[in-house]
Amino acid sequence: MKPLTALLISEFLNSNDLELKSTHKCLSIPIINRLYKKMDIGLRFSEIKVDGDLIIDGHHRYIASLFANVEMERVASIKTSATEITEWKFVTFDSNDWDTEAQIDQFNKNDADFNAVSVSEILKKLK
Repeated sequence: MKPLTALLISEFLNSNDLELKSTHKCLSIPIINRLYKKMDIGLRFSEIKVDGDLIIDGHHRYIASLFANVEMERVASIKTSATEITEWKFVTFDSNDWDTEAQIDQFNKNDADFNAVSVSEILKKLK
């Protein structure tokens, strides 16, 4: 599995008619790649929160799911007055990891619990 790059993600988002719209101006490539790898080995994730066709929470999961060809469940949420739509062509991708090692460890534990597997099983499959 090749890691996703800003260029690859941008080209994909701009050349496809996506069902959902972004409400974020910037996303983290390392987070998208972690989720993509986990989806590729069959891990499931919680629903993304949407208000109509707007993503309220779950941008990284949504993009990862598009590349992993995984259908994400959705749950209704409510946008706030601060919610702004950002066309996908204007979303930028940060090469910095927004998660700390402690946060990544916690996400791995949460993912293991959600999928009823051990963290060691997840890490073994990701190698």
